Amino acid sequence: MKEEGVTTKERPAGYLELLRENRNFRMLWLGQVVSELGDWLSTVAVLNLLLELTGRAQSVALFFIVIYIPGMFIGPIAGVLVDRLDRKRLMIIMDVIRAILVLGYLLVRSRNQIWLVYLIAAAQVSMVTFFEPARTAAVPNICKPREWVSANAIGSITWSTVLAVGAAVGGIVTAAFGRDACYILDSMSFLCSAWFISRISVRLEANRPELPLLQGISTAFRDIIEGIAYIKKRPGVLGTLLVKSAWGAAGGTVLLLSVFGEKIFPIMGSGAAGIGALYAARGIGAGLGPLLARRFAGNRRSALRTSITVGFFVSGIFFIAFGQAQSFTAAALALIIANMGGSVLWVFSTFLLQIDVPDDFRGRVFALDFVLFTIGFAISNYLSGHLLDVVMLNPRTVAVIIGAYLLLPGVLWLLGTHRARPVLE
Repeated sequence: MKEEGVTTKERPAGYLELLRENRNFRMLWLGQVVSELGDWLSTVAVLNLLLELTGRAQSVALFFIVIYIPGMFIGPIAGVLVDRLDRKRLMIIMDVIRAILVLGYLLVRSRNQIWLVYLIAAAQVSMVTFFEPARTAAVPNICKPREWVSANAIGSITWSTVLAVGAAVGGIVTAAFGRDACYILDSMSFLCSAWFISRISVRLEANRPELPLLQGISTAFRDIIEGIAYIKKRPGVLGTLLVKSAWGAAGGTVLLLSVFGEKIFPIMGSGAAGIGALYAARGIGAGLGPLLARRFAGNRRSALRTSITVGFFVSGIFFIAFGQAQSFTAAALALIIANMGGSVLWVFSTFLLQIDVPDDFRGRVFALDFVLFTIGFAISNYLSGHLLDVVMLNPRTVAVIIGAYLLLPGVLWLLGTHRARPVLE
């Protein structure tokens, strides 16, 4: 029997069609473009700063742990507020706060001030913990069902394209003008994002009563328990939630990009340029993955789930290849293909959650999705830093270990797809 689309029998919207005809999504997308571009400029600058001042991979590992730890504690409360507050207003407030926070990096001038990097990074990501679930949960509020796949693919393609451009430009700007220029540009990008989001013409909120902030927080635990109960009754949703956490547990590869760029593949003697170039390769792959996979999967649930299986195996095999690469070109090519697989995991698991979860629960589910990813990412970076600086393993060996690990969730997901019966709300 022919399988129908999971959300609608209508033709899926094209990328350009969606951006041209849906003004509200276009404003949300433009905000994403400018803020993420600034983010990658400053991220490359901060990674270069940490390695320059400390010379230790663990300083970078700690940075990645610190920027995700807040989500583990704030995420559940953030999800409750995203389900109760106006998502548009919430995103604007988070952007303005981040514009102020990033300027704090200008104060870091010596190794004794490294603690300030971690403090600022943690504060910034605390804002992201509210912003990202709000942005993701808002997509179905401003898009028609036939636009959802394209909207999610555009979001991922944008993230990856901006990563490729922003990381490369960040390396160049850092080398040519210094790190301070990157921090200032990042601050300006958040203000631009807030302006674009303010141009969205509809309120972005779920059909739940908006409460005063303190009262909203006081109901958080009750709502969290309600959300957990919802997920426990739906094994299909729970299984999809675990996709990003499994991918996050390979997050030590992000640390390895900094180490490889600084010590193995510097460009013209510049570690910042090497880091930027490897992150750019990561971004190219993350953009190509969902773009190509969507041609195969369309809106068919079985194809989406099969693509996730393929994504795990592709990412694992080519992270192993990255660890064995003897030239920058080979390393970059392996990274591109590995991250093609990883981006499919991210985009298609997000889409499955959007169509399976009703709006009243969507904020909490995406907040938990972020928390689970965060836990895996933090653990992976800690272990990778420990293996590099304490156990003294070669970075190439660590890359092979992470790649081999990714084959395990691929096998588990493959087995699970034969038994899963996702629940549509």
